[in-house]
Amino acid sequence: MNQPKKRLLTGLQSSGTLHIGNYFGALKPFVEMYEQYDSYLMVADYHALTSLRDPVEMQANIISVVKDYLAVGVDPSKCILFRQSDNQDHMELAWVFNCMVTVPFLEQAHAYKDKVAKGLEPNAGLFTYPMLQAADIALYNVDIVPVGEDQRQHIEYTREAVGKFNRAYGEHVLKEPAEQILDTVGIVPGTDGEKMSKSKGNTIPLFGTTEEIEKAVMGIVTDSDGDQPENVYAIHRLLKSVAELDPIYEVNKGRYGDLKKILVSDLEDFIAPMRARRDAITDEQVKEVLVDGVKRAKVTSNKTINQVRTAIGINL
Repeated sequence: MNQPKKRLLTGLQSSGTLHIGNYFGALKPFVEMYEQYDSYLMVADYHALTSLRDPVEMQANIISVVKDYLAVGVDPSKCILFRQSDNQDHMELAWVFNCMVTVPFLEQAHAYKDKVAKGLEPNAGLFTYPMLQAADIALYNVDIVPVGEDQRQHIEYTREAVGKFNRAYGEHVLKEPAEQILDTVGIVPGTDGEKMSKSKGNTIPLFGTTEEIEKAVMGIVTDSDGDQPENVYAIHRLLKSVAELDPIYEVNKGRYGDLKKILVSDLEDFIAPMRARRDAITDEQVKEVLVDGVKRAKVTSNKTINQVRTAIGINL
């Protein structure tokens, strides 16, 4: 008899135009693993309220992030792709968790301290953000939450909230999740040789036009020692193996312009199919995916929140 798949959940926010660093660092690992699990993919739009105050941008981001994931290969029939704000079970369980943990406990959150240090308003939503994240996870009896090493504390906070609830109301009401630290490709280099980052302006757009890709690649810094432009080669390695690239770089030794043109061509071959898929996705199709997704998500979350309501004594 086949064992049931373990359940996985990940949340996503749109932070604007994606670049190839986002793809190789986060999207590609998810696409390669999600079919192995009973996967839930959540658009975390209520989380965005901690910093976003533009309703037009909020709506655009919701549509955009779903198109991004569909374009890179996520099949909504093989996972549950839904929007957080379509399911009020998240807000209800988050409030319950807020009543489980202490203020000093929440004050230790690395993400909260880091964001406040960077000048973000210390609003109450930002402060209690970990408990909404905990609710997102606990609602679906999740086994695994794939995160980067810097996000390990989010899962620890979830386990703490779930543990306090279970100790108060019953040891087996809610499941404690395990993190799965993603082995990514490491630092994806930008056009200046530093880590690719939108804030640094050193990106290559994931769904960019041929012209945008060419402009970005031609701007790659090539102050390398020797005959090989290391920054060009480092980005090229995301697309091809050493065995494929070394003969090309040997034949074109010292011809930086030609090597950049080859990289442009290879990036275009890689990006064009995803760009075409994204361009073909309509806003209405996105809405249909989200409507279907939240119906499927609620099958699990409604059951969980009802168990919580019974445990705390508000079901009559």
